[in-house]
Amino acid sequence: MCAWPTAVGLGLDAVLGDPRRAHPVAAFGTVAARAERLGYKDSRLAGAAYAVALTGAAAGMGALVGRRPWAAAVATWAVVGGTTLRREAHLMHQLLDRGDLAGARERLPHLCGRDPSYLEVPGLARATVESVAENTSDAVVAPLFWGAVAGVPGLLGYRAVNTLDAMVGHRSDHYVRFGWAAARLDDLANWVPARLTAGLTVLLAPVVQGSPRRAWHAWRRDGRKHPSPNAGPVEAAFAGALGRTLGGELRYGSRVEHRALLGDGPEPAASDIPRAARLSAAVSLAAGALAVAARR
Repeated sequence: MCAWPTAVGLGLDAVLGDPRRAHPVAAFGTVAARAERLGYKDSRLAGAAYAVALTGAAAGMGALVGRRPWAAAVATWAVVGGTTLRREAHLMHQLLDRGDLAGARERLPHLCGRDPSYLEVPGLARATVESVAENTSDAVVAPLFWGAVAGVPGLLGYRAVNTLDAMVGHRSDHYVRFGWAAARLDDLANWVPARLTAGLTVLLAPVVQGSPRRAWHAWRRDGRKHPSPNAGPVEAAFAGALGRTLGGELRYGSRVEHRALLGDGPEPAASDIPRAARLSAAVSLAAGALAVAARR
């Protein structure tokens, strides 16, 4: 994959956001759900076969179409989701800014899976900032990294891994064994991109009037406190750059988690959401420039 399809794909994402119809990720999710119904067994071996087969199929499809530049551009557009992420964040800010708590609670599932019914404005703002941070890595930097490393097979293979983790990588009784391989593959695929995202966040902290030194300190001090080996560095770096504290109580239905605090300062307010989106845009732009340069 040469440089210009990456640039074109990023341009399409910047102008259009995610494809609104026939999104390839949604189509892959449908296939994965059917494969799960056919092949589910409460075992790690079955889950590993499921994850490897579907990821291999996605990467293989990328190899078939990847030699066509237009296909590489479309794949980049379909896989990178930075513009839609920021649009959702700005919509959450608008709802909170005008006091529409019910609307913000209804909208939050577009960004993350936590239960919004108990959240007030500070909790909704924190959930949005944390989602923007984590998804800057998962939805922008990581696919661009794997596209730079392995072309279209890397783009599609990464998105398959990330989608399977979202579908079956839960720590629930149903998926604790079947989803183990998908979760571990996702951890492996995101290890380098997450640290690249955190590093870019440190360098670009001044974009939101933040301190690179504070962002670096928060990353190094707090990144390991998060239960995810990859979300931790990114969220901690964002917390340090924004001068806010992330973490605390989270609810996913009946499951409650108490996570360590990341960063220093007050908890996020609604006014911090546009700052997080601006930092995400800067990190995404830098990652896109690096990806284009790597394919030249």
